Amino acid sequence: MEAAAIYFLVGLLCLLGFILSCLSLSGTWIVLVATAVAAWFNGAEFPGVATLVFFLVLCIGVEVLEAFAASWGVQKRGGSKAAGWAALGGGFLGMLLGSFIPIPIIGNLLGMVAGSCGGAFWVEHARMKRIEHAAHVATGAVLARLGVILLKISATLAMIFILAVGFIVKTKV
Repeated sequence: MEAAAIYFLVGLLCLLGFILSCLSLSGTWIVLVATAVAAWFNGAEFPGVATLVFFLVLCIGVEVLEAFAASWGVQKRGGSKAAGWAALGGGFLGMLLGSFIPIPIIGNLLGMVAGSCGGAFWVEHARMKRIEHAAHVATGAVLARLGVILLKISATLAMIFILAVGFIVKTKV
């Protein structure tokens, strides 16, 4: 394959990774795949094994933090583990239903945040029968969800930046 086609593919994969990260999906893994494609094409040049390993560790770290974030955000505000799971499930369902909001990406984000909030609120209200407490816990779910989205976007953009700078430096040498 021609170099321009490979770099175009890598660029498309990075763009897809960024979009998925904005939806709180695992876009970092798509950028890792883009990096692997570039490494395969470039051989021993950038990006090498060190970059791939660094990106892999970053991807795993983001996933581990995400796994604990919803539960942490809910429990930090006095919510139950069930409310943490409800926030996670509600966020996923909300993301799917948000597809029906006719604003690309934003509709999914709004649905995800609303679903996380609603799931945590519903479980905590059913458990404690106190609206104020349920709202307080649901706010923790929203803040955790937004934090995870920002984390994923930041990690994805950092990976794309490292990849882009590496390519620029490689072509100037």
